Amino acid sequence: MSEETETPSKQFHVHLVSDATGTTLLGLARACLAQFEHIEPIQKFWPLVRSERQLERVIARIKETPGPVIFTFVDRKMRHRLQDFCEEQNIPCVAVLDPIIRSLSTYLGEHAKGVPGLQHAMDDAYYKRVEAVEYAMHHDDGKTLKGLSKADVILVGVSRTSKTPTSVFLARRGIKVANIPLVPGVAPPDEKLSLEAPMYVGLTASPQRLMHLRRTRLNAKEQDAPAHIEDNAYLDEEAIEEEVRKARRLYSKKGWPVIDVTKRSIEETAAEILALLQARLEKQAKAENESQEEGS
Repeated sequence: MSEETETPSKQFHVHLVSDATGTTLLGLARACLAQFEHIEPIQKFWPLVRSERQLERVIARIKETPGPVIFTFVDRKMRHRLQDFCEEQNIPCVAVLDPIIRSLSTYLGEHAKGVPGLQHAMDDAYYKRVEAVEYAMHHDDGKTLKGLSKADVILVGVSRTSKTPTSVFLARRGIKVANIPLVPGVAPPDEKLSLEAPMYVGLTASPQRLMHLRRTRLNAKEQDAPAHIEDNAYLDEEAIEEEVRKARRLYSKKGWPVIDVTKRSIEETAAEILALLQARLEKQAKAENESQEEGS
């Protein structure tokens, strides 16, 4: 009886070329490549390519390791140069933002500016993001409970429920986020869990997942003291189960939305929080409009 042979991964180069930071390009490429099995892409990342001289250097490197080219150029001359080169080499060349820009241009009746990196301009939105990141760092893991009323979102959860990375991810989108840990035997002041302005979100995870993450963390921190790790109550499964139960009871009592992060990436958790926040803001705006109409 023959054993099933595993399909070998196909290795290939893919070149990501951008006239800006390339953050958008990296995300789009990752999303597309994730749809294919049995592949092993070798990503070559070329950000901030804004001069013809820089582009020629990139083209020379692409020639050394040919592969699909995905780009976000807005300068016509540089776009045509890259596209012509790829056509000569018979390799795919995709301008990923073109369909979106064309659709918006048609809908709005305006031509795009064609200026690279506009989304990273140091405008009010930029400074809002900087302020949000500083706020998240200052209010991480319950470092301070002062100024919580200024938060857009307050994340609450037991240890290892991804509070910090989720806070930072949201902060980079301009959302002010504080996070408060639920520590056994230490009850945070109830008034800090009952503010009206911020949106509270309870984060939870399976006890098994929490135990795995906690063990990994302690192993990394205490390599010289494995016996101490085994005796640590932080890793006791029954204690963790009780932590999760108490946290869920708190969330239910407060009426907060709850997100189980057991099988979620940081991006997925943040996306759900953004959707919850948007729905909350729309509800508040609707209530304000109705109140104004009644008063007029």
